[in-house]
Amino acid sequence: MCRLLSRLADAPLGSTYHHFPGGKQELLARATTMAGDKVEALLIELLKGGAVQGLQQFLALWRERLLRTGFRAGCPVLAAAVEEPVEALPSQPRAAAAEVFARWQGHLAEAFVADGHAPAQATGLASLVIASVEGAVAMSRALQDIAPFDQVAAQLLKAAAPPA
Repeated sequence: MCRLLSRLADAPLGSTYHHFPGGKQELLARATTMAGDKVEALLIELLKGGAVQGLQQFLALWRERLLRTGFRAGCPVLAAAVEEPVEALPSQPRAAAAEVFARWQGHLAEAFVADGHAPAQATGLASLVIASVEGAVAMSRALQDIAPFDQVAAQLLKAAAPPA
């Protein structure tokens, strides 16, 4: 990984290790956090219009991305979460993914509470959204078909509707 990065950056390999003394684990953890930050900023912006509208827009963006990339797009945070570290040490990328998922869950839960969901229900609903979107993306990629994503998106929007 570090060799590839230095080659792509046209920089000496030593400079990669200078900036990432923890090697591949540190590099992947930082990349996971950066990817998570980008999605977090997007979520915050989309949720300003309310939880359901924000979720609908977020799902539409993911749907378009899957189709535009021929189902090659995936979530780097999920990839870090399921990555098996080579060493028997705690995984820095997995820890970064856990922190990112927790932040996303917090923003979604806040938006669901603002839409009238009870706090405990909102937290569970936020977890359901994150796990479902990640799983739907993975299924659609594996099957090379948008149908699983569309099915999950429809169910999430029903579940996210404000209580009557």
